[in-house]
Amino acid sequence: MDFNSTLLILDSTLRLSTPLLLAALAGLYSERAGIFDIGLEGKMLAAAFAAGAGASVTGSAYAGLLLGVLVSIIFGLVHGFASITARGNQIVSGVALNFVAAGATVLLGQAWFGQGGRTPQLSTDQRFLGSEPGFAAELRDIPILGPIFSELVLGHSLLVYIAFIMVPLTWWILFRTRFGLRLRAVGENPAAVDTAGISVTALRYEAVIICGALCGVAGTYLAISQSGGFNNNMTAGKGYIALAALIFAKWKPVPVMFACLLFGFLDASAIRLQGAELPLIGRVPVQFIQALPYILTVVLLAGFIGRAEPPRAGGVPYTKER
Repeated sequence: MDFNSTLLILDSTLRLSTPLLLAALAGLYSERAGIFDIGLEGKMLAAAFAAGAGASVTGSAYAGLLLGVLVSIIFGLVHGFASITARGNQIVSGVALNFVAAGATVLLGQAWFGQGGRTPQLSTDQRFLGSEPGFAAELRDIPILGPIFSELVLGHSLLVYIAFIMVPLTWWILFRTRFGLRLRAVGENPAAVDTAGISVTALRYEAVIICGALCGVAGTYLAISQSGGFNNNMTAGKGYIALAALIFAKWKPVPVMFACLLFGFLDASAIRLQGAELPLIGRVPVQFIQALPYILTVVLLAGFIGRAEPPRAGGVPYTKER
């Protein structure tokens, strides 16, 4: 594999890991507050449909982004009501949202656009596409560093930069602000937070709103940045992969980023290595390479690679003491 091929794989890694990173950070806020969220997949899928439909109807990528985030927040509030107010089972609520999103997107897509559940193909003006600044061409002439900078740093869409900026921002919010301290505390010992006169319910609702907003950006990226519109089940399990990355990273922002980059790298390698001859191995079946991210997801969720301790109050509805 030559230098240019390696750069292309790393460039694809950044792009493919972006929706995973946004979804994993979304789950980080929710689960740090004690609300387990299996519904990352459903929120991403609903947001992707809303973004694709919104951009198609309005002609604006930003309108699609706004609609995607709004719909995802609504899904998050439904999960919040079921988990926080109604004190229901958080796993059941998340799975239910996944089923609703999977069915509703196809049904509404067919009813509104008549294209088998898909939205119309978007033009370049209706999408978030990367653009290189004028000096990018000059940088390419610099040996080694030029191609690295122009390929890996420049030319990505706005949503890619937002995803990676959210990593240090999330770390700062969770570990350097009063809000972050309270959010982590409500996931570990909500009774102590309540005793201090802070509303456990309000903090948990704020967490699920943030979770919904980030899932909305992730779904929007899939529909109107990575693709040219919404397709049936276009998330293809990315919400579950993001959940696996979150558990593997032990609910910490920076390790979450590296875990998502690992999944993105496997996905990018699957695309580039199809039909390739590997040293000492020979030709690897395409199906095995394509299945690698999902195999790793099962391995991580099954707990074979280390033991991850979730927030102590995670998944447990809080009842205010009288």
